[in-house]
Amino acid sequence: MKTTIVTFLLFFTTLSFAGEGMWLPHLLKALNEAEMKSMGMKLKAEDIYSVNKGSLKDAVAHFGGFCTSEVISNQGLLLTNHHCGYENIQSHSSIEKNYLRDGFWAKSFNEELPNPGLFARFIERIEDVTTEIMDGVKPEMTAALKQSVIDINMKKYRDRHEMDKFHELEIKPFFAGNQYLAFFMVRYNDVRLVGTPPESIGKFGADTDNWVWPRHTGDFSLFRIYAGPNNEPADFSESNKPFTPKHFLPVSMDGVKEGDFTMVFGFPGRTDEYLPSIAVKQIMENSDPAKIAIRDAALKIMDKYMRKDEGTRLKYAAKYATIANYWKKWIGEAKGLKSTHAIEKKQNFEADFEKRAAKTGKYTGMISQFDKLYNANLEASLVRDYYSEAPNRNIELMRLMGSARNLVQTLDKSGEKDYAKMKDRFIEFLNEFYNDFSADIDQEIFVALMNICKKDLNSAYLPAGINNADMQSMAQDLYSKSPFANREKAMALLAQDAKTVSETIKADAMYQLANEWNEIIKTRVNPSFEKNKRQIDSLQSIYMKAQMELFPEKKFFPDANSTLRVTYGKVQGYQPRDGVNFLPYTYLDGVLEKYVPGDYEFDVHAKLKSLHEKKDYGKYADASGKMPVCFIGSNHTTGGNSGSPAIDAKGNLIGLNFDRVWEGTMSDLNYDPSICRNIMVDARYILFVIDKFAGAGHLVNEMKLVHPKGKKK
Repeated sequence: MKTTIVTFLLFFTTLSFAGEGMWLPHLLKALNEAEMKSMGMKLKAEDIYSVNKGSLKDAVAHFGGFCTSEVISNQGLLLTNHHCGYENIQSHSSIEKNYLRDGFWAKSFNEELPNPGLFARFIERIEDVTTEIMDGVKPEMTAALKQSVIDINMKKYRDRHEMDKFHELEIKPFFAGNQYLAFFMVRYNDVRLVGTPPESIGKFGADTDNWVWPRHTGDFSLFRIYAGPNNEPADFSESNKPFTPKHFLPVSMDGVKEGDFTMVFGFPGRTDEYLPSIAVKQIMENSDPAKIAIRDAALKIMDKYMRKDEGTRLKYAAKYATIANYWKKWIGEAKGLKSTHAIEKKQNFEADFEKRAAKTGKYTGMISQFDKLYNANLEASLVRDYYSEAPNRNIELMRLMGSARNLVQTLDKSGEKDYAKMKDRFIEFLNEFYNDFSADIDQEIFVALMNICKKDLNSAYLPAGINNADMQSMAQDLYSKSPFANREKAMALLAQDAKTVSETIKADAMYQLANEWNEIIKTRVNPSFEKNKRQIDSLQSIYMKAQMELFPEKKFFPDANSTLRVTYGKVQGYQPRDGVNFLPYTYLDGVLEKYVPGDYEFDVHAKLKSLHEKKDYGKYADASGKMPVCFIGSNHTTGGNSGSPAIDAKGNLIGLNFDRVWEGTMSDLNYDPSICRNIMVDARYILFVIDKFAGAGHLVNEMKLVHPKGKKK
């Protein structure tokens, strides 16, 4: 880390607020260590991030590139959320062996289940490369020219650091492109399923309780990393052995109390904390409502069929959960932005910004430029939202046409040899696709979403055939004639010669409809949108730099971008509205209070009921004899932090992050300490479920259980 960069960051972080911020671990000593210790942390910054010795970072892995996980034993035992492992659990499930419904617990290494494509990736080191990447970039350059220079410099840097199959290098921008960091990573490709509770625990409350407090969900699952000879990363092999980590997290048996220090270490996906008010206003008033309406319609149709048939529910479970997750998040986000007066706060900040800018003579007129550019892009942005959510995401057969287009274009542009390779990949994709696809459900979703698009969008942005068509009749025709609405017909088609396949696809009315819509986006929407967006992005980079210059007393942290971050806060309740005061803990008693026999969201397993009735909690109960389930804290988290370890002041695992409270989901845009809380499964509940409920005590024996507060049972 260059001294100039440390000074640069220190200058802009003179004030701090415990709770807000997603901090780079290699800068903790310079920026955060003192504050963290003042809040009760007993660790040193080097205990969290070190290149020269094992540290907490070596126990935290990027799980599949979309969640976080942590190593909790010296044999590579990996803990993450149930919802992070959901698709892998589903892939091993069938009507006969329904691991989603019944759970799964391997009794030995030999019973642990491989998961092709799943990986765990660790950060080895982080380096500041701003000087190298920005070399030759001049303020007067256009955005396109700047990016060209940056891309060339990135390639030069990568060329100097040759990576093998299991080592990766990512260079990421920070502070809207004002800083660049290089992340050197090692990747383990043999990750096996070890254990998962049934959905009645791992997904208790399902979509009703998603993003909600109080919460009673045991959202966890266990995997294991396997390594090749000499503990080196390797692809799956029967001869691989459990991975020996540089560091693993001991598990605290002492629990938490209100006010305790908490640290969440993980890979948060994306935040946009420094947007102008006009951007947040359009998200709250335009983008979120549009996307909510489309997903709401699709989810209602899925839910109707899932409740009728267990096979359909199993088939659509992961799909439904994925779609519902951000549907509900956007609802809470819009409510939270409104209730915390986020737009007014940003407008007040902007008024102050303009005053300071006027005094310095720099950065004047930026807010009005943002207003002009965002307003110019509003209609195009909305059209893109509808396109993304309807034909490109939630209507599966239409989305499939994008893959069919790639196949046709490969034949047209590259010939039959490349076509054959593409066809093999397409067939592999289709085999997975049809496992979780129902043409009847998709057809009904098509009708509902096309009617929404017809109602809300200018007809100039819709395919001509849709504007005057009866959607019910149109859908019946499209789905009955497309060979891709049926697995057997699709596979029979792909068995024919390349010319026949291509001509048949091109004649498919659904393919033609998808192509027409895609062409509308490419020719009528994207050109003006992307031109304005380039100007917005360029202005945002300058605005970020300007904020940091004009507000030296204000704390700034880089937006999340799926890189390793530390966030810290305290166990803390909150008051979401008048007369309501939420405590920071929940207990197993609350699970039984929510119990609805036979309900797929709130049913309770007979074994869990029995343990509760007998108060048979073993050594995992708290001092009062109750069984803790979840707790909340003021840690600043987002998507990607799912599965992140909640760590105490001494570096022990106290819980597992899995969600945020509904009122605070707007923390991606506007962190507010009054209502932004993250939700964690208590580590003691995880141990209780593994040991007392599942009878998998051999997994607990593998862990290191500690009493950091000196308590002993």
